[in-house]
Amino acid sequence: MHSMSVTFDLSILLAVLLLWGPMESRGQNDTEPIILEGKCLVVCDSTPSSEPSGNALGMSVRSGSGRVAFSASRQTNHEPTDMSNRTMIIYFDNILVNVGTHFDQESSVFLAPRRGVYSFNFHVVKAYNRQTIQVSLMLNGWPMISAFAGDQDVTREAATNAGLVIMEKGDKVYLRLERGNLMGGWKYSTFSGFLVFPL
Repeated sequence: MHSMSVTFDLSILLAVLLLWGPMESRGQNDTEPIILEGKCLVVCDSTPSSEPSGNALGMSVRSGSGRVAFSASRQTNHEPTDMSNRTMIIYFDNILVNVGTHFDQESSVFLAPRRGVYSFNFHVVKAYNRQTIQVSLMLNGWPMISAFAGDQDVTREAATNAGLVIMEKGDKVYLRLERGNLMGGWKYSTFSGFLVFPL
């Protein structure tokens, strides 16, 4: 009788384990919490969409706001204009992408939502031959990278550059026209950036 009770108990245990196996894998695939004896176990996602939160457990927490990217072009023709003669900021009036809405179209300034490494690139075309243009990517009023186009025999020459910049939350980036005139129309001139990873 004792032997039969042990066999019966092992059979029940085996049946529970067999049922538990598929339930456990289903919960993990769907990234749902697993309930075990009234306690909720956290299931970590192997591909989190945001930065690590830096908590004591070393788990990452989804914030839903980890994606930051913008791209803009110019439809207005010549630059500088009356407005930019004062600031020399290059204005972009056509937004192609603005994930996170951190690029302000009116001021053409990108505002960093968090500390991190950001990638920027720009491409601008000069309006006249026998002229040099110079453009700088400005971080809080300081030039970080620059580009120029100065072939005197070429009318539609482009100045282009790209680079990575470490930004703090609230830092501002924009393009400044240091010299010359840009041909802005027909969407030849572009300015783009995105968050590579947070720090």
